[in-house]
Amino acid sequence: MEAPADRRTDPRALRYIVDHLPPGTTIKRQLLIVNRTDETRHVDVYPAAATLAASAFRFGEDRAENELTSWVTLDQRAVELEPWGEARVRATVTVPPAASRGERYGVIWASTTSARRARGEVTQVHRVGVRMYLDIGPGGEPVSDFSIGEVRPARAPEGDPSVTVQVRNTGGRALDLTGTVSLTDGPAGSRAGPFPIGQGVTLAPGNAGQVIARFPVELPNGPWKAEVNLESGLVKRNVTAQIQFPDAGQVGKRGSVVSRIMSGWAVGAAVAGLLLVTGLAVLTRRSRRSGRPPAGRPRERIRAGG
Repeated sequence: MEAPADRRTDPRALRYIVDHLPPGTTIKRQLLIVNRTDETRHVDVYPAAATLAASAFRFGEDRAENELTSWVTLDQRAVELEPWGEARVRATVTVPPAASRGERYGVIWASTTSARRARGEVTQVHRVGVRMYLDIGPGGEPVSDFSIGEVRPARAPEGDPSVTVQVRNTGGRALDLTGTVSLTDGPAGSRAGPFPIGQGVTLAPGNAGQVIARFPVELPNGPWKAEVNLESGLVKRNVTAQIQFPDAGQVGKRGSVVSRIMSGWAVGAAVAGLLLVTGLAVLTRRSRRSGRPPAGRPRERIRAGG
């Protein structure tokens, strides 16, 4: 895989096809499709629509189309893969000169169908795809940024504690938020974590949502200092709040903020993507047709199993 030189350290460059493109630009991606089964597979490859809704990246049904999919062409629409075999497919995205400003979303799918069983009426379709986040417009790329808002503890009726953190996309590009929550200064100076964010969000510019971290049921009520660390690519934000978990089945009081730290910096796009489904893996290679050699350097191959 390749990425622009100024984004070699951006984690999003290893996950998604993200770019800012002026109208009239053409980019290419090379997809490596790997059959991780001991059966020969017929694999269909095609672009399909996606949207951002309800704080999530949502795929269209089947082969749903949108404006972005009409810009994508593939040098192969289907490949036959021997057991543990692989094939390369090149995707070309051509942005029309008259394309309007704004971010578009889509996915390039590799899809295979299970063999029909005798007397069986259910057919399983396995798909693995690469998300696309393409921002179109002249000039420089919009800044990516977000803010952390309310931190609120709770306990489920079964007694499991959690922390819900409100977040808002304050930049001009979609964000995929991940992170951790660590607990310190608890009863008798106890510490716990870090615990991963179990429910991440994808936020369109200007939209707000929430992420949730869950903890072991035996965790005492506190008080605790909760250190929330969130990131999207190179954009990182940190907030520490004083919290107290409530009794089972209740929502606690909003945590009082102790400190806020802005680390990292606001950046634009990243490149190359990976989304996993049983039996297949898809890798991307990037190159751009521009009259000068593509920036960046090849990245090591990443493989992922189902």
